[in-house]
Amino acid sequence: MLAGCLLQAHFCFRCELRIFGLTNGIGGNLSMKKRYDALDGLRALSCIGVVTVHIKANAFPEVGGVIFDKLFTTLATVVFLFMVISSFSMCCGYYDKMIEMKLDVVSFYKKRYQKILPFFAFLCLLDVIMNPSIDSLFEAFANLTLCFGLIPNANISVIGVGWFLGVVFVFYLMFPFFCFLLSNKTRAWCAMVASLIMNYLCREYFQVGRQSIAYSFVFFMAGGMVYIYRDKIMKIPSIKWISLLLFISMVVMYSFYFQSISIVLLIDVFALIYAMSIDGKSILNHPFMRKIGEVSFEIYLCHMVVFRMCEKTHMINVLPKDYVGYILAEIIVLLGSGIIAITFKKIVATSFKHAIS
Repeated sequence: MLAGCLLQAHFCFRCELRIFGLTNGIGGNLSMKKRYDALDGLRALSCIGVVTVHIKANAFPEVGGVIFDKLFTTLATVVFLFMVISSFSMCCGYYDKMIEMKLDVVSFYKKRYQKILPFFAFLCLLDVIMNPSIDSLFEAFANLTLCFGLIPNANISVIGVGWFLGVVFVFYLMFPFFCFLLSNKTRAWCAMVASLIMNYLCREYFQVGRQSIAYSFVFFMAGGMVYIYRDKIMKIPSIKWISLLLFISMVVMYSFYFQSISIVLLIDVFALIYAMSIDGKSILNHPFMRKIGEVSFEIYLCHMVVFRMCEKTHMINVLPKDYVGYILAEIIVLLGSGIIAITFKKIVATSFKHAIS
């Protein structure tokens, strides 16, 4: 009996290590690796970047300058960084279990719905109430399946920024296949090249945009590639400063000289590697940034709802149409979104605790 309990405890311990990305290599050999705490800070900065872009586009189009406008073109691509981070994080949590055939598929998909659906359903309800129509009802129904990313050229306006969730959920659906692609490095590189070619064909031939998994899959592949080479990458001397320098160089190149998906991929990969390499005090692993990062997905989903509410109550309209007003608007939207996200998560957690007690 005692031996059985010890064996079960050891198994649970190994599972917890895998969940936090503490296993090593494709075979899942045990190695005590740190958690990548700075990833939450990177999520937070990505979320702030998305909010910055949307507020400027919707309320402050005249705010800018030569350098600001150039850098803003790069900021507009920050949503793809979310995909790279999501892919890497999913691999940290589930790749080894999937390869070792120890993943409980039922629990895996239940967790995806439990994590995403309540808050997304709440936002869809708010959107339908604010803009009631039969079209809104149809689109809200599609949203609530979480499978709307499978609809070709859906162009759903109910929680319009939710297109990202549609793409990510399709990635969740195909995650077993994704792990198969990564399980052999030759196959992984072939898949990486094929996804880059597919992205080009989507843009130039099929006329399909980022709302399609075929277009966006290359960013998920990039996160997966960093994952399978993470140990070798972290052994490179001064990788922290090398990745930061390359990140800045790629941002300058994309903003001022040459815009391409390949440059965006490099920007995202070097940003991810920089966050992975942080092992001391940094803005990315500051408790406040990590707290924002924990609810970054919820802030991303609800920030435009909060923005529309501010518009309807004329909070945005009374602000000056300059940099001061722009910054104030962003603070208002971020604060409102953060409050809604944190409050909703606490309510759901409390309700769940009462339900099982």
